[in-house]
Formats: sequence, C-alpha cells, structure tokens
Amino acid sequence: MTTTTFKIACIQLSVTSDKSENLKKAKNKIMEASKNGAKLIVLPECFNSPYGTQYFDQYAEFIPNGESVKTLSEAAKEAKAYIIGGSIPERDETTKKLYNTCSVYDPEGNLIAKHRKVHLFDIDIPGRITFQESKTLDPGNSLTHFDTEYGKIGVGICYDIRFPEMAMIAARKGCIAMIYPAAFNLITGPLHWELLQRARALDNQIYVATCSPARDMNATYNAWGHSTVVDPNGQIVATTDYEEDVIYAEIDLNRFNHIRESIPLNIQRRFDLYTNVAK
Repeated sequence: MTTTTFKIACIQLSVTSDKSENLKKAKNKIMEASKNGAKLIVLPECFNSPYGTQYFDQYAEFIPNGESVKTLSEAAKEAKAYIIGGSIPERDETTKKLYNTCSVYDPEGNLIAKHRKVHLFDIDIPGRITFQESKTLDPGNSLTHFDTEYGKIGVGICYDIRFPEMAMIAARKGCIAMIYPAAFNLITGPLHWELLQRARALDNQIYVATCSPARDMNATYNAWGHSTVVDPNGQIVATTDYEEDVIYAEIDLNRFNHIRESIPLNIQRRFDLYTNVAK
C-alpha cells in the first residue's frame, strides 16, 4: 500500500559553543521526534556550532568522517527516519576549503545527499546588519534533490531560499517539498522569513519547511527562530516562536496532488515565451 501521508519534524535547537553538548542534544531531540511519529526530521543551520564567520574554521569537519556526521548517521538508524542534518561547517579534505553543508541520511543511516550552501549570506543593511559568509566560506556548485519512499525532496540552506530558481527547478524535477535549514536574524526575519516560505510554496505548489536555531540573545548572532512548515497552497500548517521547540506537520500527498490538479500551473506554463529554468 502506498503511503500518502507522513510526518515531518523541525527541531528548533538551542545551540551552544560546546559541540559535544550540541550533538548530544540533537540526537536526543531526533529520538524524541521519532517516538512522536516523525519520518523526516530536520535540524537547523549550524546546529553543531555557533553561527558566525569567526567560528566556521574552528568547528569545521570532514564529511563523511566527522564527529557530527557519525552522530547523525547513528541517530537516523536508531530513529528509523530520514534525517536532514541542518548544516555544519565542512572542510574539504582535498582543497581544505570551507563550506556551509547539509548532510542527509536514510533510515538505515546511509549518507544519501550532501548540499553545500549555494548562495552565501553577504549583506549590508546600513546601520542594521553587515554579514559576509564569503570571507570564510566557498559556495557550493550544485543543486540537491534526493529520493525517499514518500517522494523526492529538495534541500537549500538559509539564503538559498531568496533565489526562487532553486525551488522552481526542484518542483519541476518532481520534488514534493523544499527543506531549508536556516538562521535568519532579527532584522531580516520579521521582514521576509514567512513571506519567502509562503512564496516558494505557493509559486511551485510544493511543501516548504524551514528549521532555525532557537534564539540566544547572549550569542554574537541572534536567530529569528519561528521554524515553519507551509503547504502547497501557501498556508502555514505548523510554526513556533523563538525558543527551543519541535514542530510537527503532516505532509499529505493527496492534498499536494489535489492542489496541483485544481490549479494546474504545471500544464499551463508558456515556455514559448520564457525559459524553463529546469532545463
């Protein structure tokens, strides 16, 4: 019998400067989500370290041989769930370059996908916030989609959500959802966090989920929080505030198909007038 619904969990983790403590807490929360029925479990951006260019080099690990990766693999196997491992600072074993990287695991604990953040967070809002990931990190050079028993899933990281082409390509390649581990801040969060998620979902008629760290006002970077799941109609089906929390939502493939059949954008596009970015 084909499964038409499954539960997703987004773990809004409180992250500290203690990597071992972060990993222990992440695994405990994964097991909690699994016991509550989640089959796809998401961690936040930079879940094993504080978020900031000054931390990336210190906390960086090789993939697949790093401590964080081994923890996620074990957790996925024990939880019998797909794990989207937020992101960690990754050091390439060959080039020694640093990346902001999400690793994905199947219910057997196998590493099945790796996404290096494609669009680096380089912004300057005068008098409000300046941040340059490119001072430390290199950008990834590929888009990431992976297969599950429920359907194909796409992954982006934080700033990637601002570039609609990524979600458009994912949707046209058959993805039922885009997942974005992310850490918006107190300036851009109130302005754009919810708006971007609903836009990506509505335009592409897919589920969109974001997973943020919990807010820590004593940290050098203050996350907005508000991890959220949006359905293909652009409606919020689960969200939270800024404290540590786990949110759950049902991904309903019958609803996914109904929305697409009711407003059939996929067969109404005019590629004779504009380019199909998925080609």
